[in-house]
Amino acid sequence: MLDETDKAIIQLLREDGRRTVRDIAGRVGLTIAPVKRRIDKLEEEGVITGYTARVDPARVDGELEAIVELRVMGNLDLHHILDISDRIPEIIEVLTLAGDPDALARVRAANIQDLQRVVNRIRNSGKVTGTKTQVVLNSWSRFG
Repeated sequence: MLDETDKAIIQLLREDGRRTVRDIAGRVGLTIAPVKRRIDKLEEEGVITGYTARVDPARVDGELEAIVELRVMGNLDLHHILDISDRIPEIIEVLTLAGDPDALARVRAANIQDLQRVVNRIRNSGKVTGTKTQVVLNSWSRFG
């Protein structure tokens, strides 16, 4: 079970994954050693699963982002949906849902024509019975 200090450490790392242990320690009111032990324990227990750079895709290579709603055949297991995603590298995130649609896929493509190619690959996977695509105009995230 996470205590308030663990939650504060996690929040600080969500805000800036490159934040130093010294800075975190000062903000949560502990010395460096116990904060380092807590972070190590959170990593060992799988609470913290990694550190990553958040990049604006439009600034890197002008990518387009879209959300594709997926409707799948029958009671298709999650691993089948993930198999589809593994074969299509433009899919960067999948959320399975209770209800309609069955899943949401976050997709990055170079342009509209490339997005159409990606959506066609999803549709032709043999497991997807329907899609609805929405182009992302802008985004906001609490953690980035």
